[in-house]
Amino acid sequence: MKKNRRTFLRNSALASLAMTAAPAAANSFSNSNPSIPDGLTILFQGDSITDAGRARDQYYANSTRGLGIGYAYLATSQLLANNPNGNFSIYNRGVSGNKVYQLADRWKDDALNLRPNVLSILIGVNDFWHMVNGHYDGTVERYESDYRDLLNRTVKEVPGVKLIICEPFVAWGGSAITERWKAEFPAYQKSAAKIAEAFKASFVPFQKVFDEALKKAPAKVWCPDGVHPSPAGAHLMAQAWLETFNKLY
Repeated sequence: MKKNRRTFLRNSALASLAMTAAPAAANSFSNSNPSIPDGLTILFQGDSITDAGRARDQYYANSTRGLGIGYAYLATSQLLANNPNGNFSIYNRGVSGNKVYQLADRWKDDALNLRPNVLSILIGVNDFWHMVNGHYDGTVERYESDYRDLLNRTVKEVPGVKLIICEPFVAWGGSAITERWKAEFPAYQKSAAKIAEAFKASFVPFQKVFDEALKKAPAKVWCPDGVHPSPAGAHLMAQAWLETFNKLY
């Protein structure tokens, strides 16, 4: 009897713990803002970090395969779950390898024609990385100039669009990161922050997110090569993005 009673009490305690923990797990992303309007069109743009293996032929709104497997998918899943009657249309048009000028080349079809209410852009790592690898002759000045031109075009053709500028980031200690990154890449981050301020855009401080994460575990946990996030890193990105998005309304 005593053994059965101990088993019963233990199982009851575990069940109670599970019930207590479940809401916390479900709300691990902070995204409860009742003032978010219905019917929003939200667009994620950028390079491979945003692309995250999305299926290019699945270009419809809220398509599971079309959203990839990265932070854009995770943020979208939480937005749709927390706003089931919101009638949001969310797209991912990130393209692996892109630099700012390549966004501009496809901007009409992949951004302007979608008429987004919210446009999120994460771009910059390739503008630096491809230059370091000798595959691109860009500079930080070109990065900033191209970026400003792109946004000027956007706000002119899509009046009222809310902009989210995501900070290009590095997970220090990643396998692809050299000393040159430490010396030169912060200039690109400063340019992105300046652009966000100039266009009154919301800014997602991804570098701070990963710097804090690296205090808990090494780069291999969050972003093994220093550029492309792991599932854990993508989770952190989605969390930070949603916190920024919630402040738009």
